Amino acid sequence: MAKYTRTEIIEEAHHLAKMMSEIDEIERFKQLEEKINENTKVQATIKKIKALQKQAVNFQAYGKEEALRKVEKEIDRLQAEIDEIPVVQEFKESQVVINDLLQLVSNTLAREITNEIIRSTGGDILSGSTGSVKGHTC
Repeated sequence: MAKYTRTEIIEEAHHLAKMMSEIDEIERFKQLEEKINENTKVQATIKKIKALQKQAVNFQAYGKEEALRKVEKEIDRLQAEIDEIPVVQEFKESQVVINDLLQLVSNTLAREITNEIIRSTGGDILSGSTGSVKGHTC
């Protein structure tokens, strides 16, 4: 049975990351991010939100509850305004697709590692038990 070093595993992870960065879903994500960065309305609104967030922190620190509520309401309004922009909607959908893909890869790795441990100990994949529990009674 082949043994791998931690370094070899990390190198393979880098290789997998490079491969994944070149799939269509990631390319689409990068294109949408570029469009958002070039969209002056989105960027101006993001600047407003960031400025209001700083104000909110100050209002909270000084206990100015009414002013804080007003600023938070304006932040929510601006965020909703951004969310209505089609490219932002597409970008958010793209983020979900990418996150789902990363979760799929992560879950696949975890499942396959577990299955390999079970196989290598002579266990039963269907029951999820390793060979080390054979013959033991509960």
